[in-house]
Amino acid sequence: MDVRRAGERYRGGDPAAGIESLHAFSFGPHYDPDNLRFGAVIACNEERLAPGAGFDEHPHSHTEIVTWVVEGELTHRDTAGHESVVRAGDVQRLSSAGGVRHAERNDGDTPLAFVQMWLAPLEPGGDPAYEIVHGIADSTPYAVPEAGAMLHVRRLGGPGERTAVPDAPRTYLHVVRGTVRVGPHALAAGDALRAEGGKGLELIAASGPAEVLIWELSG
Repeated sequence: MDVRRAGERYRGGDPAAGIESLHAFSFGPHYDPDNLRFGAVIACNEERLAPGAGFDEHPHSHTEIVTWVVEGELTHRDTAGHESVVRAGDVQRLSSAGGVRHAERNDGDTPLAFVQMWLAPLEPGGDPAYEIVHGIADSTPYAVPEAGAMLHVRRLGGPGERTAVPDAPRTYLHVVRGTVRVGPHALAAGDALRAEGGKGLELIAASGPAEVLIWELSG
């Protein structure tokens, strides 16, 4: 198990424009040849957008882009004709496939925080696709078969509450809020854990409520 702390993330974005970004992997001008990906996961970005701030229309291709809103509302528009407002508890996925352009903005009057995760597809090409699932439940994993991956949302109510971490060739765990333990490791908000070949692992709330995103990766 490899623990990566929130404070080790690369700071990006454009604070003057109301955009603050924290990157867990090599990203944009920050190139780290030893941290390009973990399994299918090639990015895990924590984004904060001030009211009125956002990312103007830009291109993507050959990437599965999965977004989890922490607080506020995210407005999504893309060149395939989709327009949505994504709220806390929703899972949004944009399959950029052979190519698509999109814009993401905070059109509300309160701060927006979200976690955006990029996954490499098993096969390149295809047609872009879009999906949003409102109010996903802990017991309902979200499948991204194009990347051989499954997203599990885990919400723990208080100290000592526990839940199983899926057994998988690789598991990527990101703490959204709260503090938890996995094996000997204590994790706080923004921390991540990368596990290979883990079996029988448990996620235990350390103090107060916690929310964790877990990627079950096939390879």
